[in-house]
Amino acid sequence: MIPARYSATRFPGKLMKDLGGKPVIVKTYEATLATQLFDEVYVVTDSEVIYNSIKSVGGEVIMSQKEHDCGSDRIAEAVENIHADIVINVQGDEPFIDEVSLKKLIQIFEEDVDERVDLASLKVKMTDLDEIQNPNNVKVIVDNHDFAMYFSRSPIPFPRNEEIQINHYKHIGVYAFRKSALMEFYRTPKTPLESAEKIEGIRYLEVGKRIKMVETTSVAIGIDTPEDLEKAQRIIRNERHS
Repeated sequence: MIPARYSATRFPGKLMKDLGGKPVIVKTYEATLATQLFDEVYVVTDSEVIYNSIKSVGGEVIMSQKEHDCGSDRIAEAVENIHADIVINVQGDEPFIDEVSLKKLIQIFEEDVDERVDLASLKVKMTDLDEIQNPNNVKVIVDNHDFAMYFSRSPIPFPRNEEIQINHYKHIGVYAFRKSALMEFYRTPKTPLESAEKIEGIRYLEVGKRIKMVETTSVAIGIDTPEDLEKAQRIIRNERHS
């Protein structure tokens, strides 16, 4: 499931911006489809423009019937009456999602015989100070078993003791859910910390869900700003000339 909302506070209409000759949402849909990991891939949207764009390339798309503030709520509505154990959520602004990263998420559930994992998601190491401090990049900290402890737009952990070597991780907006956890999220009101940070992953933590974080080294460029789009365009140009 690829939630695709047309409006965006930081970058309105970003999913329909051109990226290598196609809209961002089409690039994301085609990249997800190209992994060949899924029987079905759907875009779920509130926008006729996005709906028609996906239809124009022969894609599968569902029109939301309700207004939603986050991707989890949007795809929960779409899958409520679909039989599934595991649902994968690829954000519409993540056109560089790759097969290796998605396989890692699926593997978490294949190995979770005791069903201790409610969700799995991706993280990538950050070393650039500007990227770490950028509030558009959601950061995550984990426990000793790689379960998420908290997500924030602030730099976490804060290096009060600069002598200790720590790593900073960016949260990549890709989730794998047990459908039961997704539907419980859908039926739970938005929580205060989620509202303050504007990070839906926090609601899962606040209601006690366990999110297993999986490290990836793949290119992590979500299209949140015009500058992100420029970075993505440079990557596309480099790929064509390599």
